[in-house]
Amino acid sequence: MVPEWAQIILRSLGFLVLLILLTRLLGRKIAARMTMFDVVFAIVIGLIAALVSLNIVANGVYGLIAFLTWGLAGIGLSYLSLKSKWVRDLIHGREAIVIKHGKIMEEQLKKTRFTPEDLLQQLRSKQIFNVADVEFAVMESSGEINALLKANKQPISPKHLGVETSPETGAQTVILDGNIMDESLATMGLNRGWLHTELEKVGISPENVFIAQVDSMGELYLDLFDDAIQPPQPTTRQLLLTTMQKAKADLETFSLDTEDNKAKAMYQHCAKEVASIISDMRLLLK
Repeated sequence: MVPEWAQIILRSLGFLVLLILLTRLLGRKIAARMTMFDVVFAIVIGLIAALVSLNIVANGVYGLIAFLTWGLAGIGLSYLSLKSKWVRDLIHGREAIVIKHGKIMEEQLKKTRFTPEDLLQQLRSKQIFNVADVEFAVMESSGEINALLKANKQPISPKHLGVETSPETGAQTVILDGNIMDESLATMGLNRGWLHTELEKVGISPENVFIAQVDSMGELYLDLFDDAIQPPQPTTRQLLLTTMQKAKADLETFSLDTEDNKAKAMYQHCAKEVASIISDMRLLLK
């Protein structure tokens, strides 16, 4: 006869496996952004699993049937919501415009059971403190507010200044908890040899690194296990800027030293070209 405590452990482990399979079948949407339906569904599924695990439901077969019924119903509704907008709107709700041209839509707030305090709190969480700065604000089906600022209130970007920027690939974590991440290195077009060379420059071994990241400029950021040790900050951009400024100064010096008018004009032209490049890239290199 299996002891009751062992039965609880076995039932709990069994339902844990079923929950893992169920969540994998349902996809990642529930974990990413839960609507009210997703919350209720998750609570019921977890409650059924807990009741059967603790033997509160006398007949375990009935509990399993209820669990599978809810699980299969959730998978079916998830599939139907992908195929039909009507089903999707019925289950998860529709988006609602709550601010339009800086004007709060009171009727929409009432329909969504949202108070003015709730709206202001959501806006503050997005660093928006003045409703008049908002062009449009939409409440998603999950209850989250997404807002678009008016054109004259939006942060200035390189596009506004007419500055072309290179594609940003984002930083890649190349060392995590002392372990080298070969896939991340390959994504940046690098390898372990490059990483070991960079670490040797600062006298640090990979085992002492908690997190290491490489940005799109190839600069290596290090965070060590020992917080008392401060690794040197990346200097690649500053070094490149300094080198270009020195090249400009050298070209200007050459133009002053030479007596050949043709060579003087060439040096001056090259100095102006380098100065133009420095001006265009100064913000990027600083």
